[in-house]
Amino acid sequence: MGRKTLYNHFNAFLERYMPEGLFPRALIILVAPVVLLQTIMSGLIIERHFENVSRLLARSFARDVSLLIQLYEESDRGAAAQQRIESLANDTLSLNLSIEKGVLPAPLPEPLFSRADTRLTRELTVQMGRDFWIDTRSLPDYVDVRVQAGNDTVFRFLTQGERTFATSTGFLLLLMALSSLLLLAIAIVFLRNQIRPITDLASAAQSFGTGRDVGNFKPRGAREVKAAGEAFLDMRDRIARQVEQRTTMLAGVSHDLRTILTRFRLELAVLGEGPKVTPLREDVDEMQRMLEAYMAFARGDAGEAAQETDLAAIVQGAARAAARDGGTLAVDVPEGQMVRVKPNAFGRLLGNLIGNALRYARTVTVTAWVADHMLTLWVDDDGPGIPRDKRAEAFRPFVRLDNARNLDETGTGLGLAIALDIARAHGGDLRLEDSPRGGLRAVLQIPV
Repeated sequence: MGRKTLYNHFNAFLERYMPEGLFPRALIILVAPVVLLQTIMSGLIIERHFENVSRLLARSFARDVSLLIQLYEESDRGAAAQQRIESLANDTLSLNLSIEKGVLPAPLPEPLFSRADTRLTRELTVQMGRDFWIDTRSLPDYVDVRVQAGNDTVFRFLTQGERTFATSTGFLLLLMALSSLLLLAIAIVFLRNQIRPITDLASAAQSFGTGRDVGNFKPRGAREVKAAGEAFLDMRDRIARQVEQRTTMLAGVSHDLRTILTRFRLELAVLGEGPKVTPLREDVDEMQRMLEAYMAFARGDAGEAAQETDLAAIVQGAARAAARDGGTLAVDVPEGQMVRVKPNAFGRLLGNLIGNALRYARTVTVTAWVADHMLTLWVDDDGPGIPRDKRAEAFRPFVRLDNARNLDETGTGLGLAIALDIARAHGGDLRLEDSPRGGLRAVLQIPV
């Protein structure tokens, strides 16, 4: 259980801080382990290189110093011998030797974490077996080594640091950085080409979901991505055939039912006027309105194509049509704002929303705006509203709430169901909230 909890916490951490896009996530998954491995291996190689080179340099320096001390001890230790040894050390070995009179200074505190000091001390101890003094900190880039060659003679070597230990690994670090950048560039190019078919598929699916043409989408990319694209095209074709068959069936049913209702009307016309004929005529009219409502719900957007439409014109048109039955209606919509919608279906959506609000409220306000390619429309009223626990139920087809807020103009309980269906056919959504006017607010959001 503890392991599962830790795993869940780790997943939650990744979800919180990982990028949201597939491309950056895949890039991190591909590049991070390689860069981490390269960094570790490069660090080990550089460390090993530094260690080996420094050890060899320290050993070489210690042997040169030991050789000069030995030559001095085997000579007569006169001025000529000292001059000859200094010439050999400085001109041939580049050790910058000076032979001085005196004794060694007091030992310096041993530096912490100075591997160069430790290595050089060890090699001098092994090679010479005599007293010496080391200072690697006082003079930058230089090492001050003093060796007691006699009772009052000190050999002082003021040698450059690169002569005793490896001081620069810049080339290796530069090589590591360049190789990492090259790897990152290759990974970006490769991943972008692999991700593009997925983004194209997502764009085509979104366009199809909002009733727009998917364009010249063709499945491509990796085998799995190509299979998903082909499955999407098959699904699109099946849905198109189903919509076509349903439209044909609805046209036939609508024609047959309208024919029967027309015969009823003719028969009622023959009967003339009378107290028994009037209720029958009203029933036929009600059946006609209900039939039209059912057909509208079943038909949906009927394959209508989206097109650029003036938002103000379509909202004001729907508002005028809904306001014919009375009520106070205010519209706040920006002029000249073009949106890509299915005009007939969108007008029917607005008509249901505004008509419902006017039927059960004294005043209604319609507000619309577009921001970040998203159309947002509010329909606020001061009517009785719908309880929060009933709002989800209000969108169900043929459900008639006690306050009748789900009715369309025929009273079939399809008003909000049709509106929601059209909103989702546009790739958007419709929800109900409390209105600041005291009634209900219908919030419509559609990507445009």
